[in-house]
Amino acid sequence: MIHGWKKSECTMAVDDLQLAGGVILGVALWLRHDSQTSNLLILQFEGHQAPGTFYISVYILIAVGAVMMLVGFVGCYGAIQESQCLLGTFFFFLVVLFACEVAAAIWGFMNKDTISKELINFYDSAYIKAVDVSGSPSKDSAIKVLDVFHRTLDCCGKGDDTPLFTQVTSTLCPTKTAEDFLRSQSCHDKLIELFSEKLYLIGLAALVVAVIMIFEMIFTMVLCCGIRNSPGVY
Repeated sequence: MIHGWKKSECTMAVDDLQLAGGVILGVALWLRHDSQTSNLLILQFEGHQAPGTFYISVYILIAVGAVMMLVGFVGCYGAIQESQCLLGTFFFFLVVLFACEVAAAIWGFMNKDTISKELINFYDSAYIKAVDVSGSPSKDSAIKVLDVFHRTLDCCGKGDDTPLFTQVTSTLCPTKTAEDFLRSQSCHDKLIELFSEKLYLIGLAALVVAVIMIFEMIFTMVLCCGIRNSPGVY
């Protein structure tokens, strides 16, 4: 039998992993159903869905959190039973999850500006149709799309608005007076700010998970070595 303190510490570490997995899963589900992002990403205009690249990172967090909780049971049972096979399986899953975290972090760093740019382009496509004076058939749907952006983000326009847009602000930004429009933040800036905050939160959660996994791998190796070197283990 291995020393009780080693098994106790490893079991507590595995419990921490399950707790961290639950927290990560909760954060990811909150990001997935947050009213601001969900209101914008469900929009459709001219047969095109609003770009959902942001959800890729969220789904990775959901998967990692759920798997962490499930894998935690394997590690906990393996520590209690002092099973090298179960602990080896637990260690393997930790390595895989850690690799996924690193890959997600690299993907997020490479695409940190892409997400907001995609939504800005989507907003601009509706913006152009909404101020079209030629009677475009998609003008009404464009106005509805802009209205969702303006109400959700409490913004109006894109910052370099034309005199024509200023003339129709009462239609496109019904909650804004002329004075409010001059003081309001552009939707471009609001979109960049929104997704920068969300990605920062995702990056922080991924960093916490990665640190926890490193400690979990160390504790698992210590426990496996303790089992291997205990009397009566062959």
